[in-house]
Amino acid sequence: MKLLYSIHKYDVYLFTWLVNIKINTPLTKVSRTLSKTADGPLYVLLAALLCKYQGFESPFLHAILLAFLIERPTYFVLKNSFKRNRPAAALENFVSVIIPADKFSFPSGHTSAAFMMATLISYFSQPFADLSLVFLLYGWAALIGFSRVILGVHFPTDTLMGAVLGISSALFSLEMLGL
Repeated sequence: MKLLYSIHKYDVYLFTWLVNIKINTPLTKVSRTLSKTADGPLYVLLAALLCKYQGFESPFLHAILLAFLIERPTYFVLKNSFKRNRPAAALENFVSVIIPADKFSFPSGHTSAAFMMATLISYFSQPFADLSLVFLLYGWAALIGFSRVILGVHFPTDTLMGAVLGISSALFSLEMLGL
């Protein structure tokens, strides 16, 4: 229990430091835009494009669907088991930049989905893409996590565990499909 308290203490310290650098800055606007790129509709669009151009038998499409079937329920169970309050509910006199869609913060669903997609796109773009695409994808996913902290809806460890969940879900789906 002492370990969890220590982690939480440093998590709050890092969170407070990060959000104090963004008040009314362009970083807030950039964070809003970045965060929106990890919203669900873009993933649905990607799946629709895969269906159109690669058909329903696309291994990439199957991996995305299976990964989401693993990630979303796991995310939901973790969120409702840990019930970690979001920063606005956990910290006095703090107001987040945006209003989150749900009550709890652990793990970050936006970050999880972003890292899951970065992992799957990186996997399926090989050997055609060079390493710069992989760095770009994981950089985007990391910026999603950072933006969620800057917007005040997640603590840093929420996004860290979101990344772990997303990557794990993607790798597990690839393993289950024998890819």
